[in-house]
Amino acid sequence: MRDRVVDALRAYAIGAVVLGHWLVTALVLAPDGTVHQASPLVTMPALAPASWLFQTLGLFFFAAGHAAGRSLAGSPASPARWLLRRLGRLVRPALALLGVGAAGLLVAIVLGTPDDVLSVAVTLTASPLWFLLPLAALSALTAPLAAAVRRWGPVRCAVPAVAVVAGADLAVRLPAARPWLLPVAVLAAWSVPYLLGLAHAEGRLAGRRAAGTLVVVGAAALAALLALGYPVSAVGVPGAGRSNLSPPSLLAVALAAAQVGAGLLARPALRRLLDRPAPARLVRGVNRHAMRVYLCHQPVLVGVSVLAARFAGPLPGLHTPPDGPGWLAARLCWLPLLALVLAVLVRSGRGHTRRPATALIDRAARVDRSAECGALGRRVYDDPRLRAGSPVTFVPRRPEEVIAVRDGDPSSRGRADRQPR
Repeated sequence: MRDRVVDALRAYAIGAVVLGHWLVTALVLAPDGTVHQASPLVTMPALAPASWLFQTLGLFFFAAGHAAGRSLAGSPASPARWLLRRLGRLVRPALALLGVGAAGLLVAIVLGTPDDVLSVAVTLTASPLWFLLPLAALSALTAPLAAAVRRWGPVRCAVPAVAVVAGADLAVRLPAARPWLLPVAVLAAWSVPYLLGLAHAEGRLAGRRAAGTLVVVGAAALAALLALGYPVSAVGVPGAGRSNLSPPSLLAVALAAAQVGAGLLARPALRRLLDRPAPARLVRGVNRHAMRVYLCHQPVLVGVSVLAARFAGPLPGLHTPPDGPGWLAARLCWLPLLALVLAVLVRSGRGHTRRPATALIDRAARVDRSAECGALGRRVYDDPRLRAGSPVTFVPRRPEEVIAVRDGDPSSRGRADRQPR
């Protein structure tokens, strides 16, 4: 079965990233028609601690590690085919986004859209794609990382990665920072929550003691790092000398550990919440379209802002400078419209036809699509006269198909044998 709590943490992580980007990204329309980006964190620095709730990449990588660990352990396919299927899930939405973005860019150029608007649109549309590179790299390393976690435990495996991030933090302060610093720090930093996810898939971190330890260690590290002068904001602030996200710093790693621990501590409450139909349905929907939601949310902001500016002129909270609480209140009023457009866009892309080039990936996906959730799904033909509590024998017909018959009713077994395949 799926771990519903991990699914809920992934859904929260996706929702928080989307809302965070929509709240801290302002596309300001100047009187001369030019557009530039601005952030409310510049004019309202007191909001910086709130970024800790919206910078949830640690939870996303934790959920990805957990899913990859369970999927690999339960997959009957070879590791190479498993990895091909896994990467296919990442590549297909990205290629679709690039295709739609290229078509939209061509239309915008034909319509005479100013260059500054095009530059902002391309930057915001392509910026989420960075996430795919470390996720693909960690997916390729899942098998050796899972073996290392089983042998040495998550703490010993995470120590070298934390040391690399600490070294990158020191190197950032040097005048001659090397260009290779960013990718190395990105992979090392996000491997920590990924390793925690692999450990959780192995049955570790299941108790309240382990989750509480993560919260305490993460919170203590956050306090110590802030005392050492690390920026308070968990996301980048335009004009700031340092960022906790580019490259990810020790503060980002500490925040990820604290968030993972808090999420695991909240497991009983999340289970009760997911027993209700509406939250459970929302979590399933977000998880089903997680990559599409993540990749499309910034293009939605750009599209709504550009179209509104073209047909309605400058609007408060959408095109005005983020200079105070009034802008924040106005932006909150725009969130339902942005969410509605995103939902329509995501749902409209569900029924696309798969290309023959992805046939190998699709066959592998059909074999172990549910491997991360436990046993393979099976169709069951249930005789109408079966009742709860009756002894049942499952007669295999095909690997993905069984027939349930009542032991005390031989005629039902005969009818089951005649069921069409």
